[in-house]
Amino acid sequence: MNLENTLVQSVAEAVKELYGADFDTQKIQLQKTRKEFEGDFTVVVFPFLALSKKRPEETAQEIGEELKNSLPIISSFNVVKGFLNLAIAPSYWVELLKHIDATDKWGTTPVTEASPLVMVEYSSPNTNKPLHLGHVRNNLLGYSIAKIQEANGWNVVKTNIVNDRGIHICKSMLAWLKFGNGETPETSGKKGDHLIGDYYVRFDVEYKKQVKELMEAGKDEETAKREAPLMQEAQAMLRKWEANDPEVRALWEKMNEWVYAGFDETYKRLGVDFDKIYYESETYLEGKEKVLEGLELISTRTQQIMTLVINADLPNLLLPYMAVKVGLSIFRIFVRRSFSCVLSINFIS
Repeated sequence: MNLENTLVQSVAEAVKELYGADFDTQKIQLQKTRKEFEGDFTVVVFPFLALSKKRPEETAQEIGEELKNSLPIISSFNVVKGFLNLAIAPSYWVELLKHIDATDKWGTTPVTEASPLVMVEYSSPNTNKPLHLGHVRNNLLGYSIAKIQEANGWNVVKTNIVNDRGIHICKSMLAWLKFGNGETPETSGKKGDHLIGDYYVRFDVEYKKQVKELMEAGKDEETAKREAPLMQEAQAMLRKWEANDPEVRALWEKMNEWVYAGFDETYKRLGVDFDKIYYESETYLEGKEKVLEGLELISTRTQQIMTLVINADLPNLLLPYMAVKVGLSIFRIFVRRSFSCVLSINFIS
């Protein structure tokens, strides 16, 4: 029985001893003593007046005396009108601390087969750069939440979803091929994630130079960004990756391993870990298949289609997308702007 329950039960027993009547413990009001008064817990006396037939101060005094005589953990008490302030003996706190120190995992609830299951996902890095301050925040918050839930008896699965594919990854890969001269974490003395991050930055620097040159040659900014040789090469590399080109895949795996080694070093220093790590490269095809299945449903099942056309000159009140519902999942395909309009189609099976 915890301290609060002990006090409530003792108050009920004191009332019965003094006034010869049972009192429902659920109706006994026990609260922390306000800081301007002496004591640790306060008993509201007004509910007992119908039994005592006395003034609030007298009733509180009688109950206080009875508690002090019958309960050793009460060191003193004082009365403030209809409130009985109880002071807990220092010896109680000392013994409690000794008990806590001697009890392994004191205050925690063991995880059992019947424990509720919860997944906590945190970190979610990209493999083209190091973890930054936002990742540190999310790692510490996520891991802390997981451990708190675990201590409260939840069956916790700590997961990390790694964004290890896409155009941003290819930018780092291409920059390393062009400007890296075979540099590795060992030859550079850098953590792998920092090394790859440097080449992601290098890509951006060189890309902006190309865009500037194309604009000086008469191209508008959007065209220059699209036609810059580095961007076209990065996009071609991504297409090769998706086609399982062996050379591109081998480079991708090598550079990602450098990044993972750097991430692991950071995670170790932070004191966080994961039960399961998911990689986007292993799941994106499944998601793509689900979207294609949804598109197939559009032509084979009755659909409710709503087409909204918004003039692009008006404020963007609706984000353009196509949502396909397959089972319990909804997939959204973003639709490009066409001329002066934005088209958004919602498909609901």
